[in-house]
Amino acid sequence: MDIVERVQRLLRRPAAEWDVIDTEPHTVPGLFTRYVMPLAAIPPVCAFLGYSVIGISNARLPMSYGVTHFVLSYGLSLFAVYVLALAIDALAEPFGGRENFVQAMKVSAFAPTAAWLAGAFSLVPWVSILSLAGGLYSLYLLYLALPRLMKVPEQQAIGYTTVLMVVALVVTVAATALPYLAIPPSMRGF
Repeated sequence: MDIVERVQRLLRRPAAEWDVIDTEPHTVPGLFTRYVMPLAAIPPVCAFLGYSVIGISNARLPMSYGVTHFVLSYGLSLFAVYVLALAIDALAEPFGGRENFVQAMKVSAFAPTAAWLAGAFSLVPWVSILSLAGGLYSLYLLYLALPRLMKVPEQQAIGYTTVLMVVALVVTVAATALPYLAIPPSMRGF
């Protein structure tokens, strides 16, 4: 299945698509190279173009800042997917599920699909707030995936999702803040 079909099916018929994903053979490197890396690039590429090329009114971030921010954001988003997979796997048993890192990696790789696509809103900086809708839909995708892929009982799925949501929020905030903290103010242009 190609990436476009997978995205469409996850967004249109997520429960049925998670059932398909559950039975598919995947490897961690394969998930990263064929799915995570292309889609995780959307938000940082669009943010770079939106804030350094298009800008807001007459204000644009300097290109050096934009490129540095893009590289750091992209690398950290890939790292965040891996960290979330570790958390999904580690927390499966306490919530009555089964530990399986490849299954956890599938959840971590496919659940953020809507958030990554919504990152395209950053192309137009004044509408980038709409990307939050993609993040919310990705939480729903996570909720649907956990009972299917990690074999968590339905009654435990909300608690498991809530704990992972907190983990994902901490990881996302850290991955978002680190590029801003790592880039010296002299590169920011303001």
